[in-house]
Amino acid sequence: MTGVDWSAWTVILLKPDCLTRGLTDDVLAWVGREVDVTARQVISPTEGQIFAHYDDMLPPEVSAAFGLNVPAQLRRLYVGSQVMVALGHGPDAAARIRAVLGHTDPSEAGDDTIRGHFGVDSLTIARSEGRLINNLIHTSDHAGVVKRDFDIWYGPDQLHLITPTADRSST
Repeated sequence: MTGVDWSAWTVILLKPDCLTRGLTDDVLAWVGREVDVTARQVISPTEGQIFAHYDDMLPPEVSAAFGLNVPAQLRRLYVGSQVMVALGHGPDAAARIRAVLGHTDPSEAGDDTIRGHFGVDSLTIARSEGRLINNLIHTSDHAGVVKRDFDIWYGPDQLHLITPTADRSST
């Protein structure tokens, strides 16, 4: 597909802890203040999707830095669980949503952020329990990775969900 302005899109991943706590509507309402939210899907992620998404956390040195087996923790958190993926659309979508997520450690995030407002975990607690932190949501880090994230969570056969910005603004 040509004509896609990927800077106008972001992929939103509501993590298992968000779904388990029943916060999907509240979190997406917060996101919806910044971008239009479309293409919501509840899925059971595969190991391949999780490992592609978190490929930067798979090297052994990352596990050593965290003091735990990161691939095993990713399997524990995601495989067999449900997540929700959605698309966010609007000017500078990825940057706008990242600005309201808050610090990855909810205990350090401001109350005016998603993680600070809804989060209940902390890095200190997670490390003491030998696990990765629960922080509700992930979105594309920046516009340059949106297509990659889209391909992981939706796949190239779902490109009909993405329409060029000019087409969307005229509807």
